[in-house]
Amino acid sequence: MKRRSLIGGLALLPLVLGLAPRRAWAIGGVLPELDQPAPQFELEGVAPGGSLAKAAKAAKPLPIRIGLNELAGRWLVLYFYPKDFTSGCTLEARGFQQDLAAFQAESAIVIGVSADDLEDHASFCGSEGLVFPLLSDPGGVVSRRYGSWLAPYSQRHTFLIDPAGILRQRWTAVRPSGHSREVLAELQRQKGSIA
Repeated sequence: MKRRSLIGGLALLPLVLGLAPRRAWAIGGVLPELDQPAPQFELEGVAPGGSLAKAAKAAKPLPIRIGLNELAGRWLVLYFYPKDFTSGCTLEARGFQQDLAAFQAESAIVIGVSADDLEDHASFCGSEGLVFPLLSDPGGVVSRRYGSWLAPYSQRHTFLIDPAGILRQRWTAVRPSGHSREVLAELQRQKGSIA
């Protein structure tokens, strides 16, 4: 009996000393851990021409359904944002669109996620000439998994996921201006460290 008490007491020692692993928090909740498998997702959305194929110009956005498993083998920039057509979200989307060719050259896919519906996403893609997918998370189910939900909006967070589905970097204090370049630089750094 004494042995069980001793073992139980030793298990609590890190907590008492403040050495327990600390979960990362953001305004939107608990963030997924770096260097661990990224939270799974599957959402409906829109994409130009209804595919992830490289698009030279904006095509009519068509409904799609994308899950993390389908993206295996490629780098993924998964960015959450509050609302289509707002100033910060528009600036951020324009940045990713402007740098899209550079992301594609690095074998990376860019995907945006917000609570907006498919119709709003299609209008946003059309008005801004976006040729990357936008996914709809109206109840915040996936946004919660990524610690990016403050109802009724997704928070402005970005996650870099490697081809094996491992979360390699996250940004929570995102400033829309220049953010795409920041993510691209980190993607290139991560790929360089692997090579």
